[in-house]
Amino acid sequence: AAPLDDENLLPEILLRLSPHPSSLPRASAVCKRWLLVVSDPDFALRFHRRHRPSPPFLGCFIHHSRGISYAPTMDSPDRVPAGRFSLQLDDSHRFWFLGCRHGLALVFHRSRKLVLVWDPVTGDQHRIAVPPGFNVNENPMHGAVLRAAGEVDHFQVVLVEAVGVAKQHTRKLACVYSSETGVWGNLTSMSVQSKGTFTLYFTGTSSVLVGSSLYWLIDGDFVGILEFNLERHSLAVIEVPVDMFERYSDFALTQADDGGLGLIILTGCNARLWKREAGCDGVASWAMGTTIELDKLLSLHSMKEKGTLTILGCAEENNVVFLSAVDGVFMVELEPLQFKKLHVLQLALLLSIRKCLHCR
Repeated sequence: AAPLDDENLLPEILLRLSPHPSSLPRASAVCKRWLLVVSDPDFALRFHRRHRPSPPFLGCFIHHSRGISYAPTMDSPDRVPAGRFSLQLDDSHRFWFLGCRHGLALVFHRSRKLVLVWDPVTGDQHRIAVPPGFNVNENPMHGAVLRAAGEVDHFQVVLVEAVGVAKQHTRKLACVYSSETGVWGNLTSMSVQSKGTFTLYFTGTSSVLVGSSLYWLIDGDFVGILEFNLERHSLAVIEVPVDMFERYSDFALTQADDGGLGLIILTGCNARLWKREAGCDGVASWAMGTTIELDKLLSLHSMKEKGTLTILGCAEENNVVFLSAVDGVFMVELEPLQFKKLHVLQLALLLSIRKCLHCR
């Protein structure tokens, strides 16, 4: 039989199509036989698992006064309409969009003391009460949602909180919820000595998942990175590079080019990429990598003064960073190094909140 007539070979060929939104709809239009293959639930599951390590970047979620809107970043025919992934919320000003990962979005409602896990594709919503031990009305809190490798039916939610316990000390709390069991696990805590008062809070950017650990930027009287290891259920605080305090204007967590933890630091018109490396003695330290001259890359001839660039957010799985400049908002792919200027409507939305979060 010809390859495309082989019942076993055809699904294997179609599995290797691009994961872009237009691929499977176009394949399904070829003939009825192809339609039956790509619409089979088992094929959809295999297709999802195959392309999970390198998903396409569809767009951004934006939290505003009326709810959560979606701003597409891809061009036609892969452009998903803005209204397709939007969420209307009651008392939306009381919600905080914490981030999204593995096809799920996480929203926090402080006054109701709950988190909302939302699947933008199916519309499914899961409302989960914040675990006992978290004082959401008094203390800074952040969180993340994720799925285990190969998992599509269940998810985990991780919440972290900073608690001031004494002058120059804070206590970090973390707790993990599993949709498989439907309950929160045990609290994890650690004490942190601050270099000033115990003022310590989480920045507005979302978390970064690297290996088996989640990372958040923390700020206050000192800047650091909070690490939560999902396997050991342990907390740690990582110091940022000393050099970043010289003349930086903005910074954000990213994945490094080797898949490890990275930092992008803006200094004037330059972006410095740092990555966390383990030395021969097993002790990890920061190493500076590439320096990107953003004014030349983005052709920002009018940008002469320091501080005119701002990081709006990063997409960890796609190695993408969003920058606000005097000339507009740019989506910069760090590897390979290329950029795209976003639509003027997206620009207005992004600048209204100065924050952009990734989705897939």
